[in-house]
Amino acid sequence: MSRVLFLAYYFPPTGGAGTQRSATFARELVVNGHEPVVITGPGPSDSVWSPADATLSGSAAQDVEIHRVAGPIPASTGRAAALARRLDQPSPFERWWVDGATHVGLSVAGRDGIDAVYASMSPYESGRVAAAVAARLGVPWIADLRDPWALDEMREYPTALHRLRDLSRMRTVLGSAAAIVMNTPEAKRRLLDRFPELGGTTVVHIPNGWDAGDFATAPRRPATAGFRIVHTGSLHTRAARQGRRRALARRMLGGRAPIDLLTRSHLFLVEAVQRVAARDPELARSLEIHLAGNLTEADRRSSGPNAVLHGYLPHCDSVELLRSADLLFLPMQNLPRGRRATIVPGKTYEYLASGRPVLAAVPEGDARDLVSATAAAWACVPDDVDGMAAILRRELLRKREHGRRPDVRRAEIDRFERRRLGRELAELVDRVTSAPSRRARPELRLVS
Repeated sequence: MSRVLFLAYYFPPTGGAGTQRSATFARELVVNGHEPVVITGPGPSDSVWSPADATLSGSAAQDVEIHRVAGPIPASTGRAAALARRLDQPSPFERWWVDGATHVGLSVAGRDGIDAVYASMSPYESGRVAAAVAARLGVPWIADLRDPWALDEMREYPTALHRLRDLSRMRTVLGSAAAIVMNTPEAKRRLLDRFPELGGTTVVHIPNGWDAGDFATAPRRPATAGFRIVHTGSLHTRAARQGRRRALARRMLGGRAPIDLLTRSHLFLVEAVQRVAARDPELARSLEIHLAGNLTEADRRSSGPNAVLHGYLPHCDSVELLRSADLLFLPMQNLPRGRRATIVPGKTYEYLASGRPVLAAVPEGDARDLVSATAAAWACVPDDVDGMAAILRRELLRKREHGRRPDVRRAEIDRFERRRLGRELAELVDRVTSAPSRRARPELRLVS
């Protein structure tokens, strides 16, 4: 049995996709003979990324040892954070997390010993904590990048210099890892292309996946007479509009603002519904758009008369909602033709596990490949309103004439169930802890 220091800022009772992955992976490490010791944050906060969701506590092993960094949590937004970002300095939140997690981690390791360190990233500063603690203890560490850090096309930078410095930090931190977990095949390929020196490091691909326990019972919500489109998760409306206003200035400064994030919102879907209604009001009369997630005022104002706004739902209720859908809406950021996206939204796997049809407004990349291979899906580019309207009209006619579309087959989705993915992570822990010990690399500075 290996004792693993498990760094995961997002952990129950905090909700969200990052928490789901960490909670189930900690559980599966226990199932596969390891002893994770979780170092996490104080719990839910006012941030839209850290909502409260006590229902997720059941997805983690009940006897896992958990240590929390003491609050209060410094704001990750506001003037201080914005100034630190412009100056390319650690924000108050980053300093608090790095200092606190390092102190707690070393205290735990000093008392009972640790065989390896695992870091779920983001926050990406967790990698700096893991690298420093592992070097201090002379043990290997594993970097699990839920998003591809500086290679993420959704990550904005004020100037080219900011992006280069972040790439440099990424190279330094990951260069000390014994193994690196990327979330998608494309992210793994992009990592090795950008940092060829990591070719000697074990780099694997373990996706977000889905949890069979969420689908163990029959759906509670009955089928409705209306036509229900469901989207779960963040809509990014406000951030996308702000990004459009900043895009010109960032491009002039050589910063990173090459994508249109607005297509990751519901705005193009709302416009497609309006076009269907204008052409055939009777057909569209029963259509509803159900939106579940931390909705901003910008999200609510732009949702249209067909919207049913649920706000943030506990994860179990979110799963029940998507299982009631006639069509699930999966939007992603728009990219130039020929450029593949590096991410697959976490909800994609739950969409597929639900067996419901999917309208995927996504660019080229792993998400489009995955949905096309495993679901009854209709794909279009993210800003193709006419394409969405045509798909909606076809599905509305299908339901009116034939009733609710039968659930689609799930033959391929089982390979993304988290018990299987958890075994892959446990095998990776076995590999790094049984490898010939490497000389500990020089300890990284915690704050730069």
